[in-house]
Amino acid sequence: RRAFLTGAAGLGVGTLGGCLGSGETPVSVLSAGSLATAFEDQIGPAFADGTRFEFQGTYYGSRAVMRLVEDGQRRPDVVVSADATLLRDRLQPAITGWDVVFATNALAIAYNPETDVGSQLAAGDPWQEVLAAADARIARTDPALDPLGYRAMQLFDLAQRYYDEPGLAAALRNNTTIEPEEPQLLSAVETGERAAAIAYRNMAHDWDLPAVELPPQLDFSDPSLADHYATATYTSEDGTTLPGRPIRYNATVPGNAKNPDAGRRFIHYLAEQPDLLQAAGLVVPDGIPSRHGNVPAEVLS
Repeated sequence: RRAFLTGAAGLGVGTLGGCLGSGETPVSVLSAGSLATAFEDQIGPAFADGTRFEFQGTYYGSRAVMRLVEDGQRRPDVVVSADATLLRDRLQPAITGWDVVFATNALAIAYNPETDVGSQLAAGDPWQEVLAAADARIARTDPALDPLGYRAMQLFDLAQRYYDEPGLAAALRNNTTIEPEEPQLLSAVETGERAAAIAYRNMAHDWDLPAVELPPQLDFSDPSLADHYATATYTSEDGTTLPGRPIRYNATVPGNAKNPDAGRRFIHYLAEQPDLLQAAGLVVPDGIPSRHGNVPAEVLS
């Protein structure tokens, strides 16, 4: 599966286009790339086995996902974002009037322990000092394409203040290199091409890589710290300023979906399977799933 994911990302389209299960009807899911392994290896097959629907997944950065849907280049049955507010800002109310938050996540520093940088992190050396001194072998994703990319930039700003180290944010930015395809991010770490990467916790889980856990003030996992996260912002090339936000995955069915019944059934399945989501390295805290807008009764009763 890892080789398959890497090959798909290497095509530059972020697409797996798998067809799992023997159901009569497919459900097409256009999703954040950080869920590629979870959906392809665990959630998609389990959904296909338990229903009459086949599972077909396609994966890009969440910002790219929104552009594809907005521009009409894709008409999926389900859209999944790694940033709940991003989906709402871009797709509501023109394309959909609701969404369901079904899981959360956290930033972490995934690393290859066989590299110099990885051995320092494994020994417990402060991550910010190790990465600030590294020789540009640390990977991050493109903030123009996905929330993981702009959260990495926000992390650097928060870390500079948290550790009271002037110049730290600039050093971390300078010593990181963009990996354009999110599903390929940790492939480069596994092979040692990159020593470490700013990743989501579930992605390190997917690739069986060790990871440095960040304090809640830096990992965007704690909703009670939303105001603190918002003090770190990233301004995109088009001039849009994005504040830091707690990581929340949400999903919706677009109004022009080809098979909306299948889409609603899949989101219902996500909402009803916290154990499966947690086994995939995600977090389902109290209060989730949560609804936003006029969620159909068959999705969340």
